[in-house]
Amino acid sequence: MPQRGSTPPATSRISDAEVELWLVRLDVDAESSERGRALLSADEHERAARFHFPRDAARFVAGRGALRIILGTCLAVAPTELRLVYGAHGKPELGAPFDRDGLRFNLSHSEGLAICACTRGRRIGVDIERVRPLADWEAIAQRMFTPQEAHDLRRLPDAARPEAFFTCWTRHEARLKALGEGIGGAGDLAAADGWTLRTLRPEPDYLATVAVEGPIARLVCRTWPPEHP
Repeated sequence: MPQRGSTPPATSRISDAEVELWLVRLDVDAESSERGRALLSADEHERAARFHFPRDAARFVAGRGALRIILGTCLAVAPTELRLVYGAHGKPELGAPFDRDGLRFNLSHSEGLAICACTRGRRIGVDIERVRPLADWEAIAQRMFTPQEAHDLRRLPDAARPEAFFTCWTRHEARLKALGEGIGGAGDLAAADGWTLRTLRPEPDYLATVAVEGPIARLVCRTWPPEHP
């Protein structure tokens, strides 16, 4: 079972055998939103301004502000000092000189929740989804999942299918994101030797999967903003 903690440490020296998962609440009050906005880079401010709906912009700001705080905690640097670069499919990574530390991370969001996964020295991906019925689940499964997975989903009763569907979906997405590939990429769970995939329920209506190269000796789950008794 993962260890849980709500209050983050002043610094977090994650080893290459550990994984930290941070559950981030994106619907925050105005004061918290402004604190997060003050941490963003110029390009992140530009991205926030391109959202059509204010709620989506506010959630982006909250997620990026929290990400910078989390990474700054792991690296013991100010969140505003961090530089992020982006891969071919938009996956953020630490830019120089912060990439020399070996910290690897991935971020995923679904509606009002996000999840950030961190480790060191190996690829990592994470995906979170709100569990809900989908009218087009069968077409998606036929296109995205293995034939056996699609077959198993068709055999399930309607009430059980959404959780099974999003378990499959988050497992595929987490691995593809770890590989830096987009949806429909070449990542294949059937060829996932050497990878560890862990699926969790961070909230009653959500599923999340983390995929990481090698074993997970210790998995710690934290929340942001910290929960106080």
